[in-house]
Amino acid sequence: MNRLVQTFAWSVVALALAPGVHAVEAKGGATKDPKQPTIVKQPRVSKSFAQTRTTVVTRQSRSVARMVPAKPSFGQIAGLHAAADDLDLKSSVALVIDQESGHVLLRKNESAVLPIASLTKLMTGMIISDAKLPMDESITISQDDVDTEKHTGSRLKVGVTLTRGELMHLSLMSSENRAANALGRTYPGGMSAFVEAMNTKAKLLGMKDTRYVEPTGLSSRNQSSAQDLAQLVMSASQDPLLSELSTSPRHEVTVGKRTLQFSNTNRLVKNSAWDITLQKTGYISEAGQCLVMQAKVSGRKLVMVFLDSAGKLSRIGDAERVRRWVETQMPAGLPMPTTGGNTLVRQVSG
Repeated sequence: MNRLVQTFAWSVVALALAPGVHAVEAKGGATKDPKQPTIVKQPRVSKSFAQTRTTVVTRQSRSVARMVPAKPSFGQIAGLHAAADDLDLKSSVALVIDQESGHVLLRKNESAVLPIASLTKLMTGMIISDAKLPMDESITISQDDVDTEKHTGSRLKVGVTLTRGELMHLSLMSSENRAANALGRTYPGGMSAFVEAMNTKAKLLGMKDTRYVEPTGLSSRNQSSAQDLAQLVMSASQDPLLSELSTSPRHEVTVGKRTLQFSNTNRLVKNSAWDITLQKTGYISEAGQCLVMQAKVSGRKLVMVFLDSAGKLSRIGDAERVRRWVETQMPAGLPMPTTGGNTLVRQVSG
């Protein structure tokens, strides 16, 4: 009899954890018999959730799996994803420019001002490079560099000492937040002077829609538009150091007796089909997935900006769509349209 009861109890557990039903933390009390599971049904929350959310609590295990709805990005809230385009881009904002001719090949909500996440670090690197600070100077990660905005982790523990050049490399290549913050914190005059320098540089570049409040991009108050970011990419690409560090596939740093390996956050830099001369990725929930690049396609130097892409790999997919479109529609050797001015080859309005 006991065996039958036990078999029945675990059959209930298996049914509760079947696909379509998600375990969540119990809010009720414990069962009378600690060997038996407690099934606590919770009310329906929304159509996107399972009709019944079930909690399983056992004496041996209290593991919790939660269904948490994704936080909408600013672009989603603004309805920017409603704009359609022929390339079926997953980014709600896009801008592609032939840098040498100035022709706009594609634009989509390019004037929308949105959070830019770690694309911020491109300006961070530019300010450090412009300042001509010694790249071999040692900088120690402090508690001030720990993320209190999004509570992200880092392999650069408090107390780790690296050179400014290494921090710059990790910031641009692998989007290391503590590295970027340490660069701003140790700037002459401190963090406030660094942020002021970022905003001053933006104004000098004609980035009228851009505002920075810190050097990492973790704050959603760091905002810009695709047209401003295209200008930033064109300016940053003139700095060989920024180009080299941002497109480095990987980098190793020695921390005490350990060697830490870091990789580029943009998988396209390792793709032989691409010739990327500058890049930066970014993500926070408010910004969605973001990507800016300067790349050579069909013999043309293109600037690409993709903001507020919904899926983890969709910004990469959008870049691939644009590359294939350019290679198909404008093969190498064919002239660009010459109807004058800033010719718009393709336009999507939101």
